Formats: sequence, structure tokens, C-alpha cells
Amino acid sequence: MSTEYLAINLANWNSRVPIHERGYRLERFRADPVLLSEVVRFDVPRLGSIAGLRGVHLQCHIGTDTLSLARLGARMTGLDFSAPALAVARRLAAECGAEIDWVEAQLYEAVEALGAGRFDLVYTGIGALCWLPDIRRWAAVVSALLRPGGRLFLREGHPMLWALTTPRPDGLVAVEYPYFEVPGGTTFVEKKTYVEHEGELASPTSISFNHGLAEILTALMDVGMTLTGIEEHDSAPWDFLEGATVADEHGEHRLRERPERLAATYTLQAVKS
Repeated sequence: MSTEYLAINLANWNSRVPIHERGYRLERFRADPVLLSEVVRFDVPRLGSIAGLRGVHLQCHIGTDTLSLARLGARMTGLDFSAPALAVARRLAAECGAEIDWVEAQLYEAVEALGAGRFDLVYTGIGALCWLPDIRRWAAVVSALLRPGGRLFLREGHPMLWALTTPRPDGLVAVEYPYFEVPGGTTFVEKKTYVEHEGELASPTSISFNHGLAEILTALMDVGMTLTGIEEHDSAPWDFLEGATVADEHGEHRLRERPERLAATYTLQAVKS
């Protein structure tokens, strides 16, 4: 498999780090020792108690969700392929007095970097799977990291949402991009990231990969994972169709009109047999 996508995406994410360090409002976490990220706060009713669990957050970026999981009592490790992102995560955790291990590695090398069978919980947040070209390899990594009886917790953008264009001038959206995993992925050139900022990204090109729900479920079952829950949501923690959504008091965006038309995200949980 070509690894060209990896270098392109690493440059893209490295260029986002200084923007996200400002745009994520990290001072909130320093000021409030019990603050949770909006993403993890949404997850709490489904996560249940994770106190004392050994957890790993895959593709953790600058670590706000990782820190939030640690604040819920888990002994966390964060893994990401971006050294600048981990530098920010490491500083934030230290400033907040959180003991978190940070490991630099790309996702498919996670087992070599972390060790097999070490974790009670593998956590993966929104906007992670779309950077991976092979969902079967991802599932194998998840299974290998977990101890028997360990749990995967995943909330992710819905593959139907990833297949849509942004709204046209007439307000309509079209199914433009692949729903299923395709070789080579889809190349995008986006000069802005998803937080407000001036200027443009130094490395605006990225390559993303969609994965259908059945592809994800089958990949997990094939590596010995047992599905324990799946729930589709009409909301996401960002303006996923610019101009067509409205945010609630928790920062979750839904379609302004008839939100029941679109599953924006989903939560999947599975246990290693």
C-alpha cells in the first residue's frame, strides 16, 4: 500500500496545530479542573464509569478529549502521528496536573509502539477514521491493543455525511463523494481548518477515506469483536453543513430544518471476545 497519503496528511495536520492551539480555547481547561471537552461530555452517558481503566485514545491530536477521559478517572495514553500536536497535548496535561502518556506513532504502528493486550478501553473520537485507508487494518489494531473483555468506544462522523457536498447556492446538497472505502481515497484542498482563523493553512491538501457502516462492523467482527451497541445521532459537534445547521446549548449542531433527515454521527461500542 502506498504511504503517500500519510506524508500529505501529516503535513496538513502539522499545519493545523498552531491554529487549533489557539482555537480550542485551552485556557478553559487550565481554569476549570473538572471541565470536559464538548465531545467527551456528549459521550459520558454512553461511556459509563471508566474510573481506574487503562485507556488509549487513538489519533488524539492536541489531547483535549484525552485529558477529559483522564479527568473521568481513566489512566490514559494518547497516540498521534503529529509531534507538534503531541507537544501541545503534553504541555496542556502538565499545566492541568494530569498524568498522561503521549506516544508518537501512526495508527497502524500502534501495537508496536504501545504493546499488545494492554488496554481496557480504546477510545476513538470524531474525525479519525476518515484518515485511514484500510478499515480492516484499523480493526486489527484495536483488537490487538485490547485485553480480552476490553472495550472499543467510537463516536464518528456518519459515512453518509462524509459523502455529501456542502450546500449549494439553492440550499440543496448532493451525494458527491464515495460512501464506501475506495483505493486511493479522495483528495481535498481546503485552505481553512474547522476553527475560525485568519490566513490559510500552510499545507492545505489532504487525502481522506470513507468507510461504510457495514464495512466497519464487519471489520470488527472479523477480528473477534462483539458489537454491544450502535446508535445514530442527528447531531455533530461542528457546523457540518455550513449555513444549514443550528447549535444547541451543548455545542451540538443539527439541521435547522427537519434534522431527522440526516444521521450526522454515530456511536459504536464493541467488546473483545
